[in-house]
Amino acid sequence: MKKIVTDRIETHKRLLKDLEDKCIENIIAIAEILTKCLKADGCIYICGNGGSAADAQHIASELVGRFERERKALAAIALTTDTSALTSVANDYGFEHIFSRQVEALVKPNDILWGISTSGKSANVIAAAKSAKQKETTVVAFTGKADTPLEETADVCLCIDAPNTASAQEIHQLAYHIICDLVEEQLC
Repeated sequence: MKKIVTDRIETHKRLLKDLEDKCIENIIAIAEILTKCLKADGCIYICGNGGSAADAQHIASELVGRFERERKALAAIALTTDTSALTSVANDYGFEHIFSRQVEALVKPNDILWGISTSGKSANVIAAAKSAKQKETTVVAFTGKADTPLEETADVCLCIDAPNTASAQEIHQLAYHIICDLVEEQLC
């Protein structure tokens, strides 16, 4: 068991080093994109599956509520939370359309779609990103693998080339907390 624990810690340290060495500019770019959107009264729509769905909700709550500073609420919606929309679209059109139909209905050109997929291959997140691009909306992505279809679709992507989903999600959480901090700093 000790080897499993130390291996996981070593993987986390390596990925943190990659985040520091390779991703600072993308973190700043994402924060600037989100800040510009919010200053223009846009909304940030976030989607993902499983743990990434939970991350989408977490990010939205940090923006709507607060991260660390008292401030006005910021417009952010997790597309993962409307069970009636999710289940009706999945039933009538297929699971791959659960986010793209919401994007079609809600997202405007000055909004942001933030797609999270640790594989970078989630069909429903990619479909949402493509739908957003058709509406001339900026697409931000978080992936856990390099050179993926989601990364190709996004305007800016934070890519953590992780050996497993959990490791990618751990680094994603740190990155989106930093982004929330930067956005809040710019808007306060």
